[in-house]
Formats: sequence, C-alpha cells, structure tokens
Amino acid sequence: MGSELHSSDLEKLLALAAAGEESATHALFENYKERLLKLFRLRMDPRLKGRVGTEDLLQETWMVACRRLSEYIDNPPMSFYLWLRFLARQQMTDAMRHHLGTQKRDVGREVNLHRGGLPEATSMLLASQLLGRLTSPSMAAVRAETQLKVQEVLNEMDPIDREVLVLRHFEHLSNAETAELLELKKSAASKRYIQAIRRLKTALRNTPGFEDRF
Repeated sequence: MGSELHSSDLEKLLALAAAGEESATHALFENYKERLLKLFRLRMDPRLKGRVGTEDLLQETWMVACRRLSEYIDNPPMSFYLWLRFLARQQMTDAMRHHLGTQKRDVGREVNLHRGGLPEATSMLLASQLLGRLTSPSMAAVRAETQLKVQEVLNEMDPIDREVLVLRHFEHLSNAETAELLELKKSAASKRYIQAIRRLKTALRNTPGFEDRF
C-alpha cells in the first residue's frame, strides 16, 4: 500500500499530472492503487465477480480521474484520496447498473442507516480478514464458529459504528478522512471507532491471538 504523501508533495504531483507529466501521473497511480484495489475487494457486489475485475475498475477509475484532474485542482471538494474513492464507487455503481440492471444510487454518503447496511458477503469477508490465521486448519470448526460470531457482532453494531470500523481498520482511512466522509466531528469518529473495537474485543476476548489484530 502506498505511503501517505505529504500535502506539498501531493500538490506538486497533482499540478504536474494535470499539465500532462506522465511520471507524476504514474507516481500518483502507484501511491493510491493498492488502497483503491482494497476498496473494490471490500465493497464490490459479489454478483459482479466473474463479470468485471478489480483491475478493470481500477483502470477505469484512473482514466476518469485523469480526465477530471484539472477540475479537481481548480475546486477540490474533498481530500484527493476521498475524491478518488468517490470516483471508484461511481465505477462500481455503474458496473452494477450495466451488468445487473440495478438502479444507479447516490454514492455521496456512505452509510445505509439500517441493519442490513453491509451485504452478507462483505460481512463474511470482514470477519474472515479480522480472524486471518488465528486458527489452524485442524481447528476448522472452531474457526467457522468464531467467524459466525464475528459476523453477528458486526451486524449488531450501530451502522455508523460499523462503517467507521470498516473505513478505519479495513480501508485504512485516517480518522480525519473518516470524519470527513461520514460528516462527523473528528472526536465523534474517533469515539465510534473505539466503541466498535471495544465491542469486538469483548465478544472475542477468548479467541487466541485476536488482541494482536488491533
């Protein structure tokens, strides 16, 4: 995953990329591509698997970003990565409409304020990533039981707390980026993240190695 660019370095790269400097465009792409790929793996509707690849979505997102770079520089509506992320989610939404016939949704806000805010497959993926290799293959039954427990904890969380957890722990957004995206105060975003982590730790305190995940 690319390291966070200093704001002055980012501004220089953006200006050079907007002026057509290919090396600057390449540097930006390399810095953000892993974060965007992780977003696609976490958020893409499972029904799209086999129909569209994450690399294809990445390339399409980047082409749109390059076309609109000057527009962003002239009037940045949000931080650069959140803008890229917004474009990436638009690509996923367009892919769903094209391949599945679903209606295009407003992707301006992240949270669906109801219990089913995360698709089931995504909850499964989150649980699996949280557990990692905490249990050996010989303990498959224990792992399966623990994963279901993690999914249950995730599904029972307040939707915003759950979304803050996903953004911070899985997408590796900063607290400031999370607060900006969800239109929360930084202190509120931080508090919700702590609450979500505490709930997971409490529910899984007897799972060997789980504390090391946080």
